[in-house]
Amino acid sequence: QVQLVESGGRLVQAGGSLRLSCAADTWIFATYAMAWFRQAPGKEREFVATISRNGARTAYADSVKGRFTISRDNTRNTGYLQMDSLKPEDTAVYVCAAAWAMSGVITTAPTEYSTWGQGTQVTVSS
Repeated sequence: QVQLVESGGRLVQAGGSLRLSCAADTWIFATYAMAWFRQAPGKEREFVATISRNGARTAYADSVKGRFTISRDNTRNTGYLQMDSLKPEDTAVYVCAAAWAMSGVITTAPTEYSTWGQGTQVTVSS
């Protein structure tokens, strides 16, 4: 079982950038697809981005496409979410998730992910 720890969330002004990290505790992370979700107060959990185990395939929510970039470094057992041109509506707790997957497979459905981190708070001020 992989354990995940997120970091990098903080208060930032609109238009700014942040990079979130998702560190796994085992090399098995390299056999897992990974995703980022977010949840704002009073709202449902929302898919943000996903990446296949080898990094070859990615997918994004329409609301972040062109502004966010998901990536991973399997040599460091770490995934990333680069967030640029941040908007106040991006304010949320960002959580990374992982699940074993065949090479090249990605999924946006939270029910497909077996392992979740605790989350990191991102606040974007206007």
